[in-house]
Amino acid sequence: MQETRRYILDILRQHGQFTVDGIVEILRNHYGKEITAVTVRHHLGILQQEGLITEPELRHRTTPGRPQHVYMLTEKAHQLFPNNYQQLVATLLAQLQTELPPDGINVIFEGVADRMASAVVMPEVSPVQRMDIVVQYLTQQGYDAYWESCEQGFILHTRNCPYHQLSKHNEALCTMDLRLISTLVGAVPRRLARVSDGDSTCAYLVPDK
Repeated sequence: MQETRRYILDILRQHGQFTVDGIVEILRNHYGKEITAVTVRHHLGILQQEGLITEPELRHRTTPGRPQHVYMLTEKAHQLFPNNYQQLVATLLAQLQTELPPDGINVIFEGVADRMASAVVMPEVSPVQRMDIVVQYLTQQGYDAYWESCEQGFILHTRNCPYHQLSKHNEALCTMDLRLISTLVGAVPRRLARVSDGDSTCAYLVPDK
């Protein structure tokens, strides 16, 4: 990423939200040269196109003067910065495996899957429309999903595993995904392929009831 735009993201991460004038002042101090508001707005426009900052929100001053627009990072931008999520989840899983028997762990992950599925409003629709809703939800959750027709019904694919490194060593996460998909599609799917086994996608045969 271009250096100035990366630094603008750093500024917004540190301050939560900031105005164009505030960003201009910090950039001038950082680079030791004249930076204009036009230049900053140009960079902000590119960052907006990339989905890294929000649409500007109008903020009224507490002192006399015209209201100003403020910018904030999107969730996509926050993911660019280092985090400890993977290590935290891996440690939690290891602790669960130490404290609980396998059946107890499965019960917890089944509950997680059911809770995730309960967030999806599933109206009375055709099987094809249902698959579309499932794919949209899974993609929003980071699975990059799509489906295709087959003689038995449908094959649901997920091209990305949101916890790929963890699932290599923890079967419970794959079992959780199977439970989630089963609840979403309203049928018991059969796993055909798995990314953690080296396949290009995780694939599930969903029978057409």
